[in-house]
Amino acid sequence: MKGAFRRWLLAASARRRYNHKIMLHQTVFDSARFLIFLSAAILLAIAPGPGMLYVLARTLAGGRRDGLLSALGTFFGGTVHVFAAAAGISIILAKSALAFATVKYLGAGYLCFLGIRMILDARTDEGVSFASLPRGRNPFWQGVMTEVLNPKTALFFLSFIPQFVNRGNGHVFLQFVLLGTLSVTLNTSADIVVTLLAGPLGQRIRGSARFRRRQRTLTGAVMIGLGTYLALGESK
Repeated sequence: MKGAFRRWLLAASARRRYNHKIMLHQTVFDSARFLIFLSAAILLAIAPGPGMLYVLARTLAGGRRDGLLSALGTFFGGTVHVFAAAAGISIILAKSALAFATVKYLGAGYLCFLGIRMILDARTDEGVSFASLPRGRNPFWQGVMTEVLNPKTALFFLSFIPQFVNRGNGHVFLQFVLLGTLSVTLNTSADIVVTLLAGPLGQRIRGSARFRRRQRTLTGAVMIGLGTYLALGESK
């Protein structure tokens, strides 16, 4: 009797270990696709955009403290978009797998559109002006509201992040939040670097139209390639 009970305990323990390994495997991102996501997210983070220019303007106007608080504010504002988009995508997936695939195709198309816009805008660069940017007494909350009230941020997360969510592994909400938070963290890290190096970087970004054109053209080309690759990969 004792021998049978011991064998049952060993078998139950083996099943628990096996199930635990299966759960771990299912929650891990696909390594190849995650590397693509990480590369694209880093490139987008270091490319001069409205968020980076906003933080740079606050730094030049009020010093590093204002710049850091503004970067922290845009981080929390971006996080709001991440959770909102994650909830929306989870609802879409619960409704229909076809709807989720449609969102991914539309997102890939939007990434291509953004890339084309970046390249066209780079050719008509007319310089950077910080005079019209808003000034506020509390740079942190102004950074939060600037990001939260930017519809382009929400649209970007809804088009970019779903491309790398593996619905077959489940936990769609968690996957979206992790990828989105990583993207926002990379953006904020780049903003903090800009804040700490505001003097030379500010002169570089404001004074060199060629530098801005090259950055935007490169980023645009990568986004077009990324959108095309993801759309073709999804169709297989």
